Amino acid sequence: MNGSLVANAALLAEIKAGAAAPACDVALCVPAPYLAQCQAALAGSAIAWGGQDVSAHTAGAYTGEVSVSMLEDFSCRYVIVGHSERRAYHAESDAVVAQKVLRALEAGVTPIVCVGETLAEREAGQTEAVVGRQLDAVLNVLADADLARIVVAYEPVWAIGTGKTATPQMAQDVHLALRAQLAKKNAAAALEVKILYGGSMKPDNAVELLAMPDIDGGLIGGAALKSADFLAIIAAA
Repeated sequence: MNGSLVANAALLAEIKAGAAAPACDVALCVPAPYLAQCQAALAGSAIAWGGQDVSAHTAGAYTGEVSVSMLEDFSCRYVIVGHSERRAYHAESDAVVAQKVLRALEAGVTPIVCVGETLAEREAGQTEAVVGRQLDAVLNVLADADLARIVVAYEPVWAIGTGKTATPQMAQDVHLALRAQLAKKNAAAALEVKILYGGSMKPDNAVELLAMPDIDGGLIGGAALKSADFLAIIAAA
């Protein structure tokens, strides 16, 4: 929950200029009030855009919610689903997250499905069980053919905004487990699914993290608010 019309204009212009021909996929997921600004600034560029959340409902008496058709109106290609902050502060269950994934896919919007464990869960040795449960809730409602249409993001909750980062090998171990879980659903599609790392990726650790075989990209938080940092991560990718 960052940004303003004035600050966004500068940030979007700088990112657009610095990533005119990126050698990787780049997308900006912004608060809903700024989707129109984002669309206007990035239309015709190599950078995609999307929302930070979507309703599990299609329309109706859900005041304050943002439906996938609303995201479609602004040509969103992506939407973040099940971010740890939504799960923690808005009590989103695994089942609700799964329904949000279905709404996005029905509209042709790519869901970026977030999974991750808390510090207490990691210290209790429950990391794979927790992220496995979160991902299974989504896999259980997906048709096999739809698996290749999602993006997965591993975001260790203890490494978000804390400055702490999983070591590249720690992150790789979880990504490998997630890839294996995807393969049980659809082995061919599991190789295509992008699995992003979302725990305080910054310019000074991006190269090392992205060198891991199962880390396909980053879900960038604070570093995306500074164009120089975000562009450096794009360059690393």
